[in-house]
This record gives sequence, C-alpha cells and structure tokens, in this order.
Amino acid sequence: MTEVTDKVERAIARFERVTRQLDERDGPSREAARRERQRLNAGLGRTVLRVAITLGVIWLTIIAIGLVKPIGMFGFLAALLVSGVVAAVLIARGGRQAISPPAPSADLPNGAMVERFDSYIYRVRSALPAPARAELDAMTQVLPSLKQTLSRLETLDPTAQDARRLMSIHLPGLIDRYMRVPPAYRQERDGEDKTVDQRLVEGLAASRAALAEVSEQLARADVAALETQGRFIQSRYGERPIESEKTPSS
Repeated sequence: MTEVTDKVERAIARFERVTRQLDERDGPSREAARRERQRLNAGLGRTVLRVAITLGVIWLTIIAIGLVKPIGMFGFLAALLVSGVVAAVLIARGGRQAISPPAPSADLPNGAMVERFDSYIYRVRSALPAPARAELDAMTQVLPSLKQTLSRLETLDPTAQDARRLMSIHLPGLIDRYMRVPPAYRQERDGEDKTVDQRLVEGLAASRAALAEVSEQLARADVAALETQGRFIQSRYGERPIESEKTPSS
C-alpha cells in the first residue's frame, strides 16, 4: 500500500512540475521571465565591473607602494590573498541579491521600484497557488507601462505615492503573511466563509486593479497633454501661410 501511495505522489508531483513548466512558457509569465533574465544579466555585468574596479584600485595601490618600498614575496602573496577575498565577497554579495531579491525598499526611485517589484513578484510566483499566479501574471502586464509613466514623476507625487506604498509595503506584506500560514491551514474557512488562498487572490486582484488604474490615469494625462499641445500648435500655426523666400529678380 505504501509503495502505491509513493507512486501516486511521485506521479502527482511530476504532473505539477510539467504543468508548471508549460504554464511558464507562454503569455505574461514568459515576458516576466525575459525581463528577469535581462535584469540578471545587467546585475552580473555590474558585479563584474565592480570587481574589476576594486581589484584595479588594490593593485594600483600596491604598485605605488612598491615604487616607494619593495613589498617582497610575502607582500605580493598578501596582495593576492586580499584580492581573492575582496573578489569573493563582492561576487557572493551580488549572487545573493540575484537569487533572492527583497521586496522594493521605500527609498528607491520610481522606475527602480517598479523594476524591483517586477523581479520580486516573479520570484515569489512559483510558491503561490494557481489562481494567485494568474493574478500576478495579469499584474506583470501592467508594469512596463507603469514604469514608463512613473519614471517621469517625483517620488512625492500623490499618485506615485499610492503606487509606491502598494508595491513596497502592502502587497509584499500580503504575500509574506500568506507564506507564514502553514499549508495545512490554508483551506480553512474564516468567519466570511473564505479560505486563506481566496483571501490572497482577492488581495492580489485588488492590487492589480489599483496599479492598472494608476497606469491608466497617468497615460490618459499624457494623452490629454498631447491633445492640448496639438490644439495649441494647430490654432497658432495651422492657418498661417508659410512665406517662401523670394528670389530677387535680376
């Protein structure tokens, strides 16, 4: 009986793994994965540049010291040791940030906050139930346009503040509280006959709607500004004839 149960559990686990891989191949999840790869590549480039600059400073300092006073073999070995330790620390720090990026911090600029939020929800997606993943996928579709519009606003702009609080505090707090609930208790119903999973999905849906509303509001403001500018140019220059330069007669 135990052997049959183990086979069933392995089959279920294999099915869930395959369906999750198929789910991540298409649609918004694929676009989120593409953006995450771009961020990882950019982070790797920054780490390599940081290591190169740091080691360059260390060895320039050693060369300068060697011109004044020879450092000898032990000094050279010590310099190699210091270089190796510094490089290892910088690489390890960059690797930790790439593997497990934290939720956006409140002091990030608007554009950087959207980028960090995009990475954060991509990383936590696999730990959430399927309905919650669907809400996150729909949310990721809003983020590129939201980043474009928010990047032009000051961090203290009221509209930006609402989106910033949602991305840095409220939604990560919701997911963090969900993750603290043991899986065995997530299907228990509360006083309103809703499970923990349902509460999570409702919170994510409300967050998605709020971010979509902010993005649409900012985009419509840009459209209105363009319309106003176009009307001004049309009224100012549209009916005025453009006088061509006359060639003087000989």
